[in-house]
Amino acid sequence: MKKLKKTIPTLILCLALGAWLAGCAGKGAPEKTNCDARIKWDVTDEVKLTQFDCALGKHDGQPSLIFTVGLENPTDKPLRYRLNIWLDDMDKAMGHYVPRTGKPPVVEPGKSTTVKIPFMKTDKLSKDILVVVTTMHME
Repeated sequence: MKKLKKTIPTLILCLALGAWLAGCAGKGAPEKTNCDARIKWDVTDEVKLTQFDCALGKHDGQPSLIFTVGLENPTDKPLRYRLNIWLDDMDKAMGHYVPRTGKPPVVEPGKSTTVKIPFMKTDKLSKDILVVVTTMHME
């Protein structure tokens, strides 16, 4: 019985630590976000997320869940990124090139940009989100 009394608190501590780590899964998360969701991050080391906000609003007259994402290029070379957001609990996904246009379409070293990604015909906030940012090398 004494052994069980020592094991149970250790087991509870391990479970709490595992749940905390699962909530912070992934790398590259911005310092803060206003989205009340479980967010998994898969972000390249060649970008720094400076903003990740979500809000309900209208886009082209449709109710939409709108994400505002800020990206900064911390490297010493111009880069273009591919940003994907999955709403896992709603079976929806969107992607965006960052920047979308330009000659060449790149974020210069040390510069930042912000993009808005609307999920049209979505009238509620997602509770389970996956964010992936990859680098598109311009040769």
